[in-house]
Amino acid sequence: MTVTHEQLVTAAEEHGRRYVEAFNSGDIETINGMYTEDAISVWQPGVPLSGQARKDNLAEFMSQRPKMTATLREAHVTGNTALLVVDWQIDLVTEDGAEHLDGVGLDVLRLGEDGQWRFAIDNPFGQTPVPAA
Repeated sequence: MTVTHEQLVTAAEEHGRRYVEAFNSGDIETINGMYTEDAISVWQPGVPLSGQARKDNLAEFMSQRPKMTATLREAHVTGNTALLVVDWQIDLVTEDGAEHLDGVGLDVLRLGEDGQWRFAIDNPFGQTPVPAA
């Protein structure tokens, strides 16, 4: 059976839906399973994290019980690589009060031998604002 480009895009899009579900339920184990072993996350612009540092940062952030919404803007798939452009928002309550975060993520996914898409690069601040003229 041949897998079509549309089927690959649909499977990559499903990755985002599963991520938001796991995120909003605080399921750190599932979230970590959605990354390749060598994945990097750029949760703070200019500061890529990988390995245990990525996992520790995620656990610390998730302890604040954030809630996320995300809308897929674009999905491009070629072979075992996908690029997703995602509009996202996160709301959480900190000691200083309510906090709202948002951005446009650029995510690179890799298709594993098990047929699952995983983040290779997770960059939620992938779109840099264009300076006003």
